[in-house]
Amino acid sequence: MKYVALLSGGKDSCFNLVHCHKNGHQLVAAASLRPGQGKEELDSYLYQTVGQDAIEFVARALEVPLYRRVISGTAVEQGSEYGPRNFKHGIQGDETEDLYELLSTVKSRHPEIQGVSVGAILSNYQRVRVEHVCARLSLTALCYLWQRPQNQLLDEMIDAGMNAILIKVAGIGLTTKHLGKTLEEMRPTLIKLNNLYGSHICGEGGEYETLTLDCPLFKSRIVLEDIETVIHSDNDFATVAFLRIKDASLEPKDGIANIEVQVPSLLDDDFQAVRDTVAQYESGHYQAPLTTDPVVGTQMDFESSSTRKGKWIAIGNVRASVTEDMPIEVEITRCFEILKDRLSSHGNLTLSNCANINIFLSSISLFARVNTVYSTFFGTSPPARACVAVDLPSPTRVCIDCIAFAEDNPQERQALHVQSQSYWAPANIGPYSQAIVVDERIFVSGQIGLIPSSITMPLPPSLSTEVALSMQHAQRVIEALHNGWDGHVQTAIYWLSDVDNLDIVRKGIEVYAKDRAAIKLLVAVKSLPKGALVEKQVLVHTGRILVPDEDEESSEDLVLKTVTPSLQRGDIAINGFTGYWETCKFTESPGSVVTLLCIRNKDFNDNDWQVFVASVRSTPALQTCWSRTLSIRVFLSTEKPPGLSHEIGGSRNFGDLLLAGLILLNSIRSH
Repeated sequence: MKYVALLSGGKDSCFNLVHCHKNGHQLVAAASLRPGQGKEELDSYLYQTVGQDAIEFVARALEVPLYRRVISGTAVEQGSEYGPRNFKHGIQGDETEDLYELLSTVKSRHPEIQGVSVGAILSNYQRVRVEHVCARLSLTALCYLWQRPQNQLLDEMIDAGMNAILIKVAGIGLTTKHLGKTLEEMRPTLIKLNNLYGSHICGEGGEYETLTLDCPLFKSRIVLEDIETVIHSDNDFATVAFLRIKDASLEPKDGIANIEVQVPSLLDDDFQAVRDTVAQYESGHYQAPLTTDPVVGTQMDFESSSTRKGKWIAIGNVRASVTEDMPIEVEITRCFEILKDRLSSHGNLTLSNCANINIFLSSISLFARVNTVYSTFFGTSPPARACVAVDLPSPTRVCIDCIAFAEDNPQERQALHVQSQSYWAPANIGPYSQAIVVDERIFVSGQIGLIPSSITMPLPPSLSTEVALSMQHAQRVIEALHNGWDGHVQTAIYWLSDVDNLDIVRKGIEVYAKDRAAIKLLVAVKSLPKGALVEKQVLVHTGRILVPDEDEESSEDLVLKTVTPSLQRGDIAINGFTGYWETCKFTESPGSVVTLLCIRNKDFNDNDWQVFVASVRSTPALQTCWSRTLSIRVFLSTEKPPGLSHEIGGSRNFGDLLLAGLILLNSIRSH
């Protein structure tokens, strides 16, 4: 795609251009924000403003037009989110809006532009705001340095021929003697400071800023003719100083050499092992998925439900009254109106309180149209989500379930809503967040095996690659959220588009150690988005639990303790029902439990259900779990069509019943 470069002049913004080129994108313009007249640097939360004296030379070296704008706003909104959750607009007076105006100007001059190059590595603050602006302008953020290990990144910059110098120092161990030094010259010092003090090797903590004098994409080199050192503050802890560029020139290069830049491996070692394992069993089995959903004759019926436990609310089986000729857009809109009414009944909650939503469609061919309407109900940080095609009772085409949390303030809820294209994990391909964190639980959206750098499925189709990628994406999402906690997957759901792949996928799951204490479910559905063969969805607990302080006399005094869950299993035989159960729970927190219960009975009717519920409630191992259940999802497996399982909501009228009750926060899943 054609794109505009957000230029600070530093190493990151310029090196990201090299990766944009590597991925086939075409640079057509550059854009930069600068301080007002007479100001050399601003204390901006968002922009690097030091080195702006030389930014014109960087654009000329790239031989693209440069668009500039003065920063007039300030950091009005300093939280982890930007903009309201229910509308897609900015915050008046915030410095982010200067970027919106700048890119609006660029897009009006270059309507062919589709992307924006961003050099963010770790800064969620920067990424969230740039992505917010891009979303409003229908642009894609290209962020190939995102979440890359900084030591590797620095080496790659040097190896690629990046000549960037330090033009500002503001970190412990850095002084004016380091100003003007190249990355290659500074590498030993930066590694030493990282080992001694934990300083960021690439300066992500603000330890230093750089100016790029040469880059593989530059048509000319920048030569500094006259510079001056300016000391902002000088103390024993950390000197703050920068170089003032008083004069510079361009030195032509002999054309652009063949650009060689290292691209990270598609799979980490752990997930390469998963791929290799699945590939051993996959050979000779794979068949291209059906171009249309299979026809399923049996129709299911169910009733909606709404339950509250403390601050948690579960709303299940939301569907609209439908006529044969009703457009799908009207049906999904009515579903959301019902969902909003149900939420409002629990203390005036709104859609912004949703942590996770599951959408079940009668056909995956409806996915794009449903997404278009779905997106109108959310702004910043939409809920996590999974979307699969299942058998629904005609004429119903959409069914929704939801988990919401009645937060006291917005800070209780954290979202990871990455919309940038990168090597890290897929950008959102719909109006959802990769994950929502609330009350020490993390809901991770369903992850399919997209190749992150291109947001495309593997070609030719490969079950082994898709399984490994879906697992890696989920793990990288969890790791990106780590904030002083370890994180424990309590439930890992694998939605499969072909039941014949179930045993093959299970082989790959068995070699992945990090999920071994989790309840793992494999669910056969009609089809998945983008023709995917597998989608992984997980529920994670941070492992942080409030427990009574043993050092205090009062039992009301609580402290935050880091604990580990245990996975317990057992057989069940009650009132003619036989089955199996698993629980993933924390001994210290009876409410943080996930339970899977599988039973077998060929003629399971409503009366049997009541007997079964009473029996479970009286079973010691399950009694506590049942009393704390927030919601239950029931699945049946049937032989029509052979081997295909159906998510059926509340129906309980035939087949082998599989009941998965995810306790407290639960969705309920199948196998």
